[in-house]
Amino acid sequence: MTDQAEQASAAQQALPEIPGKPTSASRTTLSHIMTHSDTNLLGTVHGGVIMKLVDDAAGAVAGRHSGGPAVTASMDEMAFLEPVRVGDLVHVKAQVNWTGRSSMEVGVRVLAERWNESTPATQVGSAYLVFAAVDADGKPRTVPPVLPETEKDKRRYQEAQIRRTHRLARRRAIMELRERRVAEGYED
Repeated sequence: MTDQAEQASAAQQALPEIPGKPTSASRTTLSHIMTHSDTNLLGTVHGGVIMKLVDDAAGAVAGRHSGGPAVTASMDEMAFLEPVRVGDLVHVKAQVNWTGRSSMEVGVRVLAERWNESTPATQVGSAYLVFAAVDADGKPRTVPPVLPETEKDKRRYQEAQIRRTHRLARRRAIMELRERRVAEGYED
């Protein structure tokens, strides 16, 4: 084992064990009625408005799970499945799917229903965001492990691990490409 690997291993062992938190402990729903000020040029709700609601709900979940400030590190996917209209009551449901040492993947489902009808809500979007827990100086801090409770939670945890593997592989491939281009004399 190298000195650096031994130091990292010793640092990990020195960290106190943080008790895990069940998925349900930080799960939340944010609801908002869409108005004319939320629309785009097509008369439907602007995707950026939905993305802000998604980020707000995910941030609340990440902060609740980690017990303090958490910042958005990335948004892996944002799928818009159906348009949202003025007068829709939008529900943004978020939960922690997976945790690392200081990062958390938060899964978000976006549902919409007419504000004045009793029809069931329809899923109109979904997203996966990665948050990093930070201390007062903006440095990463350790988060409690998430404890999946249901079979659905366990599936989401496993899928989040796959997305993490893909994120890391994509980042590695991009860095290798950039290094190769620099070695070949290209400047970006």
